Amino acid sequence: MTSTLSPETSNLGLIAGNGRFPFLLLDAARARGLTVVVAAIKEETDPEMNVRAAADPGIRVHWLSLGELSKLIDTFQREGVSRAVMAGQVKHKQIFSSIRPDWRLAKLLMSLRTRSTDMLLGAVAKVLGDEGIELISSTAYLEPLLARPGTLTARVPTEQEQADIAYGLSVARGVAGFDLGQTVVVAAGACVAVEAMEGTDATILRAGELLRTLDDSASTLERSLTVVKVAKPKQDMRFDVPVIGVPTVATMQKAGATCLAVEAGRTLIFDEAGLRAAADAAGICVTAQTIIAP
Repeated sequence: MTSTLSPETSNLGLIAGNGRFPFLLLDAARARGLTVVVAAIKEETDPEMNVRAAADPGIRVHWLSLGELSKLIDTFQREGVSRAVMAGQVKHKQIFSSIRPDWRLAKLLMSLRTRSTDMLLGAVAKVLGDEGIELISSTAYLEPLLARPGTLTARVPTEQEQADIAYGLSVARGVAGFDLGQTVVVAAGACVAVEAMEGTDATILRAGELLRTLDDSASTLERSLTVVKVAKPKQDMRFDVPVIGVPTVATMQKAGATCLAVEAGRTLIFDEAGLRAAADAAGICVTAQTIIAP
């Protein structure tokens, strides 16, 4: 089933997770005059979404729980949605532990070879496509927010941080290739933490706690951490695109991390000016690296 509606005249569906990402995409779509039909996830989406809808007749919000795939499809079809975008995080542990699948999603889950995030969301995207709802890139309307190559802060990486970035990129790319996570934390050439289901912030904090537990007199590791966050080698830009912002810097401060490296062109930066100011105030270096695929 394919839609005959024009991409710029049909309503845009927004599957909203947590954080500010859905609101940024909402603003960008409304700036183009699009009516936005929001599928707000009860377990994740900020209730502010209702406030936004009350103030703007071009925003229509429908609340649904994780696992209600049939309700999502019915809502979008009833609202005339032919294109939709996913924006905002849905915690991995929510996807695999809190989800209560309806019959359609249960059938989909049974068909998966593995229950990785990419496998699950890719299958959901296919089901939506079969129902005439095209899932488009989550960076749609937000391409100016993609990280540009180079150092974003006043301070550039130290020699040790450069070495840790190079090592971290190789490890992170390997981990991301298995769809396990996108972030690693490195100290003096040693990998301290690798992201799994807990998410980036929890990974950074875990690395900081681990370093704090080491005996200073016996440890050979320096007490500065370098955080490296990358896209997957075959990143599907429709979902799970790497994102950083001011909260990332705040988490790094708590953990004692001094450097953040992300992948240029495939990482979204929310409030770049605010991030730069917060990082400069904390003496944290933030840099965007161009990765050339082997």
